[in-house]
Amino acid sequence: MKQKGFLRTFIIIMVVVLNVAADQVAKVIVRNNVEPHSYTQIIGPYFTMTKVENTGAFLSLGENLSPFLKNLILLGLPIGALLAMLLYVVIKPVDTVLTLAIASVIGGGIGNIYDRAVYGSVTDFFHIRFSDILQTGIFNIADVSVMVGAGVILLYSFSSKKTLTQQSS
Repeated sequence: MKQKGFLRTFIIIMVVVLNVAADQVAKVIVRNNVEPHSYTQIIGPYFTMTKVENTGAFLSLGENLSPFLKNLILLGLPIGALLAMLLYVVIKPVDTVLTLAIASVIGGGIGNIYDRAVYGSVTDFFHIRFSDILQTGIFNIADVSVMVGAGVILLYSFSSKKTLTQQSS
C-alpha cells in the first residue's frame, strides 16, 4: 500500500523523530548514570550494558584518521547519504514498509551524527554475547534503528525482485 501527500510526509517525519528521540533519551540516561567501561548485566552475561565513547565509525573504524578526514568521512558522507535517502523517500512514492524502513535508517543516522557533531564521539552501551565466539560490538539505539531499517530494506529488495520475476513469467 502506498501512502500519499501529507499523511506520508507526516509518517516519515514521525518515524525519524521517534528514532532520534528514543536514541537521544537513552544516551542521556547512559551518559548521566553509567560509568565509562563499567559492566552491568541486563540478562545474565548475554545482554549487558557498558558505556564507551566511540570516536570512530562502526566498531571504531576510522578513529585514528586526521580531524579533516574524520569529519569528511564520519560527518560529511553520512549527512549526504541521509539527505539523499530523505529526498528519495519523500519524492518517490514507495511502499509503506519501505518508507518506514528508510525513515528508521535516517532517524538512527541522525542520532549518531548528532552525537558526533556535538560531543565528538558516539555513546555506545549495549552488548550482546551469543557464545564465547559469537558476540556483537558495543552499540546503541541508533545503531539498532539503522540495522533493522537496513535489514527490512534488504528483505524488501529481495522480495520485490522475486515478485517482479514471478510477474514477468
